Amino acid sequence: MILSCGESLIDMLPRESAAGEPAFAPYPGGAVFNTAIALGRLGVDAGFLSGISTDLFGEILEQALAASKVDAGLSIRSDRPTTLAFVKLVNGHASYAFYDENTAGRMITPADLPDLPASVRAVFFGGISLVVDPCGGTYEALMLRESAAGRLCMIDPNIRPGFIRDEAAYRARLERMLGAADIVKLSDEDLRWLMGPGEIDALARGILAQGPKLVLITEGAKGARGISAAHEVFVPANKVEVVDTVGAGDTFNAGVLAALDRAGALSKAQVADASEALIRDCLSLGVAAAAVTVSRAGANPPWAAELGA
Repeated sequence: MILSCGESLIDMLPRESAAGEPAFAPYPGGAVFNTAIALGRLGVDAGFLSGISTDLFGEILEQALAASKVDAGLSIRSDRPTTLAFVKLVNGHASYAFYDENTAGRMITPADLPDLPASVRAVFFGGISLVVDPCGGTYEALMLRESAAGRLCMIDPNIRPGFIRDEAAYRARLERMLGAADIVKLSDEDLRWLMGPGEIDALARGILAQGPKLVLITEGAKGARGISAAHEVFVPANKVEVVDTVGAGDTFNAGVLAALDRAGALSKAQVADASEALIRDCLSLGVAAAAVTVSRAGANPPWAAELGA
């Protein structure tokens, strides 16, 4: 199993009722949630660990996971509310109002964490759940624990500067987590936020020097590159008509992990010794899956059959 650990929430998207009244429609989302959904659809044995409410919105999240064949059995249930993100569109630009205080997702602590079964081969972390506490510290503790235990760890911080209230503390957390990760994925924007200006290859090697064995950088419509101690690989993006970029990076992450799963390479040693061909396979499945996601509205990752797999 590949276990995605991080936020799930409900996006309340603006709509209009049949009577012409302004309304909001609930859609399940969250970066790490999207990666779990994409993994399930790609045919991977996928699991999801988060704080999930027993309220009606929590039921929507669980139903969406089950529909994409994702096991939420390791998630932590409580009667606290679900995180809601109300979206306002003005001239095509979205702004968000988040309701996250005292929620089921935010309030999980290290004491809530389950022991992971042997079936969990790899763990994935990231998203806005790393910004706030106590959940941010909880996911950090889980990653450090599982990395020390020998499980493959991947992180995509998916940095959202507007959410960060204590930049120094957040940077310190990321530094610790990047050092424990085997695979780090960053957008080119995230890379420069972390490392400052410079050439992508040089900045990525700066991340590599912190401890990871494979650094993946996505560059939007250009494509993606993978950098290890021995290899540098670039795969161009698939050309599609872009409808919506929501969930593209999350789907890319799932493609990378699915490619490792198909190759039987979900271990620290195998990633550390990844061949150029394996890195290329990871990038190729990542960009192919992401291309489908951006070609349609919303975070709607492809099923394996849509990729001819």
